[in-house]
Amino acid sequence: MSLHQIARDSSPLPTAVASELFLRAASLSDLRSHRSVRSLVLAIALCCYASVSLSAAQTTKANSRVAQAGEGVAEARLIEIYRQIGSGNVRDALINAERLVTKYPNFQLAQLVYGDLLASQSRPIQGLGDVPREIAQHGVQNLLALRAESKLRLAAVTENPSADAVPSQFVSLSSRNRHAIAVDTAKARLYLFENTRAGTRVLASYYISVGKEGVGKQVEGDQRTPLGIYFITSNLDPNSLKDLYGSGALPINYPNVLDLRRGKTGSGIWLHGTPSNQFTRAPQATDGCVAVANPDLERILRTVEIRTTPVLIGENFKWVQSSNMVEQKQFFTERLQMWAKTKRSGREIELLRFYANDFKTDGKDLGNFSLNLASELKRLRGRPTLLKDVSLIRWTDDADTLVATFGEIVQGEKVGRTVRQYWQKRANGWQIIYEGEV
Repeated sequence: MSLHQIARDSSPLPTAVASELFLRAASLSDLRSHRSVRSLVLAIALCCYASVSLSAAQTTKANSRVAQAGEGVAEARLIEIYRQIGSGNVRDALINAERLVTKYPNFQLAQLVYGDLLASQSRPIQGLGDVPREIAQHGVQNLLALRAESKLRLAAVTENPSADAVPSQFVSLSSRNRHAIAVDTAKARLYLFENTRAGTRVLASYYISVGKEGVGKQVEGDQRTPLGIYFITSNLDPNSLKDLYGSGALPINYPNVLDLRRGKTGSGIWLHGTPSNQFTRAPQATDGCVAVANPDLERILRTVEIRTTPVLIGENFKWVQSSNMVEQKQFFTERLQMWAKTKRSGREIELLRFYANDFKTDGKDLGNFSLNLASELKRLRGRPTLLKDVSLIRWTDDADTLVATFGEIVQGEKVGRTVRQYWQKRANGWQIIYEGEV
């Protein structure tokens, strides 16, 4: 079971105290006067988790889901331990923490919580990772990273979107996009979506790690994770990979068209697993890739499709219901149909008005592209063109860009082609800045 599923069956976490009191617990002078178990509850649990205890029925339902699923299990069990601590049930929390680290001995955050629970039996605990000062000094960066990881995992419960909500960038996914991925780097979270006739819904969400220097990749070697709209290009054989990449790797098409136009460099950005000695990595620990725990990656590998699965990488997504995207979908669909109708008419000058002056594709500017376009219009001879399986994904930063992917089938031809266009909002409306076959 994923964290997304367990959150739907639980009470919400308090939002304001989770960020502030979590790391301030050690400074509360009156903690030293409490008994050890009470101290643990106050210092670790009540600051962050006091309102997350599940009812007996909910716990049974959650545990049954965990047993049925192969991914997200470790995190769900860790969150359950937090809930038990929050409700003062330290005995069961200790038992379950021991089981968790036995099952996943390389899960460092779980080991840290387990250590706190053990220490609480003999002395007051003043905060997560309350290790002796001399030990903490030798591993201060690792300790800080684990505390940050814990806060991010808890925030994912607090701010978990509804299963039928999508990031506002997903204007419309086509039937060919059977799945989609959205990575919210600010929340260290990957969301896996299933797209069916019934709509787009979240299948699972997973904790992730991004680049050591954060996000916004610009150049080769800057150790930043790129932001934008990408697509999975291949599925690498895990036997050909170093242990660093864990269970496998899914490369994405960085740099994309927009990245190249902006002079960004670099390559080899993957969604991959974790080394055998680490269950997860610190929130910022990769050279620019997105890393997830191996069990979670294995679920993703079994689920997604090559070339048709979009990977949206952004920060602090705005989540909306698909029904709220109808107006945008209609606007962009009509714009595409106008382009197709004009192309069918064979009026080259009129058709070129859809393209921006700085249009580029495969090294060709608009002038060179227009020569090929003229030849194509002659070949079509006004035959109707059908656009099918239209996917519309919007990206807004310094510019407002739409990535449209669709099948184009000319009447009388057995085989069509898949086209990807990048549209950008300009002073005189939306225009095409790139067009090419996928």
